[in-house]
Amino acid sequence: MTTSSPRPPERTPVMADVARLAGVSHQTVSRVINGQNNLRPATREKVEQAIRQLGYRPNSAARALVTRRSGTIGVIGSKSGYWGPSTVHRTIQAAGRDAGYFVSSVNLQSLTREELLDAIDHLRDQSVEGIVLISATDDALEVARAQEHLGVPVVVVEGDPDKTRWTVGVDQVAGAELGTRHLIELGHTDIVHLAGPPSWTEARARHRGWQNAMYDAGLRPSQQVTGDWSAASGFEAGREIAARDDVTAVFCANDQMALGLLRALTEAGRSVPGEVSVVGFDDIPEAAYLIPPLTTVSQDFQAVGRRAIEILQAALADQTPPDRLIGPELVVRASSAAPVERN
Repeated sequence: MTTSSPRPPERTPVMADVARLAGVSHQTVSRVINGQNNLRPATREKVEQAIRQLGYRPNSAARALVTRRSGTIGVIGSKSGYWGPSTVHRTIQAAGRDAGYFVSSVNLQSLTREELLDAIDHLRDQSVEGIVLISATDDALEVARAQEHLGVPVVVVEGDPDKTRWTVGVDQVAGAELGTRHLIELGHTDIVHLAGPPSWTEARARHRGWQNAMYDAGLRPSQQVTGDWSAASGFEAGREIAARDDVTAVFCANDQMALGLLRALTEAGRSVPGEVSVVGFDDIPEAAYLIPPLTTVSQDFQAVGRRAIEILQAALADQTPPDRLIGPELVVRASSAAPVERN
């Protein structure tokens, strides 16, 4: 009985194979792969068709030597699991790949200055062309500014536009004004702000928007309680707020803290929105299913992720960045209503 010899594995196609199939020179294939424009459209189409037919994938290391570009960008995020940053991170990865980049991600346990610097060093060792940093802390802004003279642009998501050129995010001030103004228009005058941690630019911007809306209405924005973005901190703050008889409304800096606040108010016997109206910020997927459904300020996190890649591309090309701020929207649900008249 005869046996057939094993079939040798198929050879990975190389650039010479593409040139042979397209009927062009090796140099022409190289120019197409490296994005050069001095080619006839018909020639480019023949080369691209041959690449698709053969399943050819350019050697990124060799390409980097020719173009001095790695085709890789880095993304730094956190392991917090919060809806907004997680959605932005996923969108940046997808948008980066759609733009032709390989995306290398680093997820940090904590966003300290030391961990951020280590993450940037790690990505620079991979020869990334640019970095998107999903953190709006003061440490993140300082780290991003320190990289400006090193040749690798860093785009900060939800950074302070006054402190860094390369940033993108939702207009936090406008969003907080929307949420607070909604409560004012319902007739509330005693509006507490459940604020986020002051080291975050987002928290400071939302605090400023709350103040702006209160001042514009001739009201005094004197009451504030600070949390750390978590539902647990919202619950602790809520127990304090529930003990205040003068409070009729709370504007929360995020939905997670609003969730904790709702539980604290319920346990204290304060009805929502009968006695206290609540407005959140973010419009997390669970917001519509809380009891009562939460009125909140919606952020388009996917638009933020896509815009981050557009701004990074502008930075790499040394071009004027597109608009860095994306408008928020108010989503009105059952947690806010006009204040009940007291005897």
